[in-house]
Amino acid sequence: MKNRFFDLRLITGYVLAHALMFFTFYDRAIFWYIFTGSLLILITFAMFQEEVEDEASFFSYIFIGALSGIFLYSLFWLGVQVFDLLNLAFDTSIKKLYRWFAPSVFWQYLALILVAAPGEELFWRGFVQKRLLRYFGPFASITIGALLYASVHIYSGTYILMLAAFLSGLIWGALYLWKKSMPLVIVSHIVFDIMIFIILPLK
Repeated sequence: MKNRFFDLRLITGYVLAHALMFFTFYDRAIFWYIFTGSLLILITFAMFQEEVEDEASFFSYIFIGALSGIFLYSLFWLGVQVFDLLNLAFDTSIKKLYRWFAPSVFWQYLALILVAAPGEELFWRGFVQKRLLRYFGPFASITIGALLYASVHIYSGTYILMLAAFLSGLIWGALYLWKKSMPLVIVSHIVFDIMIFIILPLK
């Protein structure tokens, strides 16, 4: 029986992700520089550990990826509206997140689309979740993977970002397990980022 509690590659990758995200969130003034570099390191690490799966056709991963990205954004938008109706104090936290971490210059938007979205999917779904599937069932692997993904956001200093990462991690994890297509979840992540940071920000 495989030892689910001692996968050296998984543990190494997870510790590396925490170390990189700690330094990423440490100084907001240089957040995008460190964040971009950290994701490039995680991409390199993941690519050496697992093969990239792509079992969906081009049309499939573009269409389903775009649709799921819009769907996930819609869930977040609906959640913000519900918080407002219930007078829950999340508006200030959301504004802080945009002020602290949202891209503001052209190269940061490029980094968001070309590095951040692909990097997070390649590492968290293509490496972490894939290795978890060796030891756990599909539901547990998706849930644990989403929790691990959310955990590295603790250094942001806001629990709402951890919650957002967990929920999006569940959606992208389920999508990846369903279609076994890394391009599909990357497209979904990119569309979500474009919606939430460029087209219709939630602030």
